[in-house]
Amino acid sequence: MVVSNPAVSSTTGWPVGFWASEFIHPWHAFTEAGYSCTLSSPKGGAVELDGYSDPRDPSGYSAHDILSLGFLSTPKLAAMLEDTPSVANLRMEDFDAIVVCGGQGPMFTFRETTVLQKLFMDFYLAGKPAAALCHGTSLLLYLENPDGTPFLAGKTVTGFANSEEAFADKTVGMKVMPYRIQDEADRLGANFLTVGAFKPFAIRDGNLITGQQQNSGAETARLVIEALGK
Repeated sequence: MVVSNPAVSSTTGWPVGFWASEFIHPWHAFTEAGYSCTLSSPKGGAVELDGYSDPRDPSGYSAHDILSLGFLSTPKLAAMLEDTPSVANLRMEDFDAIVVCGGQGPMFTFRETTVLQKLFMDFYLAGKPAAALCHGTSLLLYLENPDGTPFLAGKTVTGFANSEEAFADKTVGMKVMPYRIQDEADRLGANFLTVGAFKPFAIRDGNLITGQQQNSGAETARLVIEALGK
């Protein structure tokens, strides 16, 4: 499981990272199914939550997320966020699947994370489940097939939808993201599907699995587990 390293948004100036439920909810589903999970990041080291995704945040935006609250309140589990291995030190051969989580951080860091881009393609080309969730699906925009064509051309996927970006922009009162994943995926020839804003939704196209937004972590994990045959 891969999350973004901490960064600073070029649009809002806020510190950004990964969305709690997009790691913790799939992690819970995988561990409940008997899998062990390695939490990693492109550069390694400590990783940080997007503030609004933290159920302890004064805003109360994610106060309902009791599953993430339990994880973050358990010292042994919370320690996973303090020192993640770099994806450069991981081998596809040692894992059954890869899941790239979202949050705001990917939108400002994944374009340059060529090591992660290669690792994701290694999983996909090996026929192993390769999943991305919410803004983590921005990674797919930068991938190319072995023949140099856009990876997303002809693929059926989902990701953070234009309707959800519009809601975020209106709520914050400014443009939050530098671009919209749905627009870019459409431009690259993807078959981009969505359901209603912030409703759980994930989709599988062969061994490529994508989830729409932060409420789709468990759905994404379910499809990965299904693809693994358990």
